Amino acid sequence: MNPRPVLLQSLSLLPTLERQLAENYTVHRLPSAGAERDAFLAARGSEFDGLVTSAAGGANAALIAGLPKLRVISSFGVGLDQIDVAAASRRGIPVGYTPDVLNDCVADLAFALLLAIGRRISEGDRFVRAGRWAAKPATPFPLGRQVSGAKLGIVGLGRIGRTIARRASGFDMHVRYHSRRPVEAVAWDHEPQLLELARWADFLVVITAGGAETRHLVNAEVLDALGPKGFLVNVARGTVVDEAALVRALQEKRIGGAALDVFEREPHVPPELFTLDNVIVVPHIASATVQTREAMAQRVVDNLAAFFAGKPLPSAAPTA
Repeated sequence: MNPRPVLLQSLSLLPTLERQLAENYTVHRLPSAGAERDAFLAARGSEFDGLVTSAAGGANAALIAGLPKLRVISSFGVGLDQIDVAAASRRGIPVGYTPDVLNDCVADLAFALLLAIGRRISEGDRFVRAGRWAAKPATPFPLGRQVSGAKLGIVGLGRIGRTIARRASGFDMHVRYHSRRPVEAVAWDHEPQLLELARWADFLVVITAGGAETRHLVNAEVLDALGPKGFLVNVARGTVVDEAALVRALQEKRIGGAALDVFEREPHVPPELFTLDNVIVVPHIASATVQTREAMAQRVVDNLAAFFAGKPLPSAAPTA
């Protein structure tokens, strides 16, 4: 009888996922950081067949190098910017992740944020709670921006971007997108220049991949192009937006507002944002529903099971 594969778990995961892993594998936890982690890898790094991590936890080149017998990585999440896929590929290590199963959930949140910032929902909630609606004399609440029929610019038209674009049809929105190259067989117009997309859009939704290539893609110039009547929604990665430039643009009302699920240095959010009414901030919850997280957990399990059965991973990260 073959011994059970040995997995290294790099961070806490859903309890249901941890139970499934423990039922099928021998699982050890990686110490969180520093000298303890280094000592653990030096003493035991050669024991592990697989690594289970997440999009946020990642796996850098140093960690991969510290696991000389590593044969597979399975990540809970769709983002790959914190995983050194190239380092894994050089050793022939496949990387599993969880695309597709979270498309609807992320698109739902993108539209929730879009509606909330356009119609000033969070601001209205604070207005009522503070007693300003019932105050004498009455305080008028400012008008919002109609979403139906508005112009929606999407930065990145991958799986989730296309799902967001389809959601927009229910609001009769006009949709254009920006990406490095046009996407085949879609009905929406490609805008090769991000600045032009920002100038055109009423709402600019960011859903492109993170990483070095897209760092600060949305910069001060793009924000100025979006303008004082435009709204930014970011459900991608915090690094895609120049956060300092965004804070200044919001403070100076050079854009209409921003709704943000992600930040450059999570969980730290610029405190300047807390005082602004034209901002909505939520704690990176785009995939945070029971149904989606369970589906993601199952994909982590399925990727591992396929690998150890000698089959292709259901969701393998691209290596190119």
